[in-house]
Amino acid sequence: MSEAVKKNRPQFGVMRFADVGKYRLPLAGVVSFLHRVSGALMFVLLPFVLYMLDQSLLSEISFEYFKGFTSHWFVKLVLLALAWAYLQHFCAGIRHLIMDLHIGLEKDSARQSAAGVLAVSLILTALVALKLFGVF
Repeated sequence: MSEAVKKNRPQFGVMRFADVGKYRLPLAGVVSFLHRVSGALMFVLLPFVLYMLDQSLLSEISFEYFKGFTSHWFVKLVLLALAWAYLQHFCAGIRHLIMDLHIGLEKDSARQSAAGVLAVSLILTALVALKLFGVF
């Protein structure tokens, strides 16, 4: 009797960090991943924002201090990242709510809505960046 030859087959469900670059997510998957990243970013930065709000409302002196603090370019980038996270999370959340109503579940319409979410959130973030850095 011959013995069965054990083939080296891939194991599904086991993900290695080295394999991450091999995956190519569709646009809807990218939007879903960014929705999670933006939610985590907002959650992590929430104590920072609440602390700044609390301290800035104590007195006029503390308000002027935080006004000067937020004029630094690095802090503006952090605030821009927070604005992007909020806008992207909001737009993707609206998309998910519409999809919960069983609208736009087909492959083409899901791809178009994902592209729309990315476009709208990036355009709104660009407008916030222009305002934040004093262009208008």
